[in-house]
Amino acid sequence: VGKDRLVLDLSCRSREPGGVYYVVTDRWQTFTDVRVDAETLQKLGTHCNEFLVHGVDNEGKQCGILPDLVELLGAHSPIPVTYAGGVRHLDDLALVEQLGKGKVDVTIGSALDCFGGKLSYDKVVEWHHAQEGN
Repeated sequence: VGKDRLVLDLSCRSREPGGVYYVVTDRWQTFTDVRVDAETLQKLGTHCNEFLVHGVDNEGKQCGILPDLVELLGAHSPIPVTYAGGVRHLDDLALVEQLGKGKVDVTIGSALDCFGGKLSYDKVVEWHHAQEGN
């Protein structure tokens, strides 16, 4: 496949609030010893073209993003990175932009009205176009 065509999915969670994030497997139930930190992102970033990072404790819950995880990704990912988990309204998009220092993209799922949520897809598109104009 080649590095330039590979997106590495890192599903992660912390063992305690505010703690270190670890990659989890087996439907997000089993913690590995792999920490999601600057060293791991640098190392894995040499083998793929992008990261997709799931904050699994917030995934699908529309309860807000994991700010500390987004901040970590913005500060330490050496390659493009997309965060997934917890987006509930447009303020969360702005928070990802701010905390990720403009380096972290975000994916929205169940919060979108087209998937049964309350967040307007059209408003998200408008927000995105407004950001491109800045």
